[in-house]
Amino acid sequence: MIGASAGGVAALLELVAGLPKAMDAVIGIVLHVGSRHSILPQLLERRGALPAVHPQHGQALVPGTIYVAPPDHHMTFTEDRALLGRGARENHARPAIDPLFRSAALAWCDRAIGVVLTGDLDDGTAGLAAIKQCGGTAIVQDPVTAVAPSMPASALRNVSVDYTLAIGEIAATLVQLVGQDAAAPAQPHPAQLQREQALFEGKHVMENLSAAGKPSGLSCPDCGGGLWELNEAQPLRYRCHTGHAFTVGTLESAQTEQAEQALWSSVRALQEREILLRRMAAVAEATGDPVQAQAGQRQADRVRDQAHLLSRLVEGEMNSA
Repeated sequence: MIGASAGGVAALLELVAGLPKAMDAVIGIVLHVGSRHSILPQLLERRGALPAVHPQHGQALVPGTIYVAPPDHHMTFTEDRALLGRGARENHARPAIDPLFRSAALAWCDRAIGVVLTGDLDDGTAGLAAIKQCGGTAIVQDPVTAVAPSMPASALRNVSVDYTLAIGEIAATLVQLVGQDAAAPAQPHPAQLQREQALFEGKHVMENLSAAGKPSGLSCPDCGGGLWELNEAQPLRYRCHTGHAFTVGTLESAQTEQAEQALWSSVRALQEREILLRRMAAVAEATGDPVQAQAGQRQADRVRDQAHLLSRLVEGEMNSA
């Protein structure tokens, strides 16, 4: 399972170019993409020896095939099928990396291999931890070689990674690992991981939320619902009852964006109030009420100054971020 974000297209093309045609493994890829269209499977096929597709929901998995998550759809795997869904975003993304990695951990345990490549923020970290919890192997692109180092750096901080490699070294390592026998019998799935997968699937939501975490007092930036802080999560993570999920880093980023939008809305509201006040003052002047007109202009001046002050505060906060 391979996850990437910013800078990921070039990294994925280089990686698949090193995979042989006889690769005896199912390969799943999530790249953070827009909601409209993706030609990533075609690009991967041109560069490498393996066929690549956007799977259909329920499509059978065939070893030696690359399955790429379609735009605006989460992709998860069972032992023999690809599943697609337009459920709630995780880490502000759909498709998100964590659901694919988590499903692979539950489906294949120690036979699962997770690879986190270049990208911003920290999607993929929790999913890579799930693969490790189930006995699988964790590979991370060396952040020094990544266009966007924060995603691989987060994985290295929070997961006991087996290999930290330059992008050009990952394909050969995957080939070597795929050729090895399973090291040990599969261990029982961690209960917390099973609960989180059930939450992703919308099963027994409140029961699983109560077992998986505790109310945080924070609200979901995507839907406004209450967020639960997940127990013993590394990194710290949150979920709401509608299915949205965030690492603490992604939640902070989403809150910053939400606060910025709210502040700019306040600037707009003040500017529109100034326009209305000046219009009212003009009408008062035209109808022979200069006292009311002057009062309206003074009030409009105060609102204009408030809008300018708030605008400078917002711009200063953005520049310091």
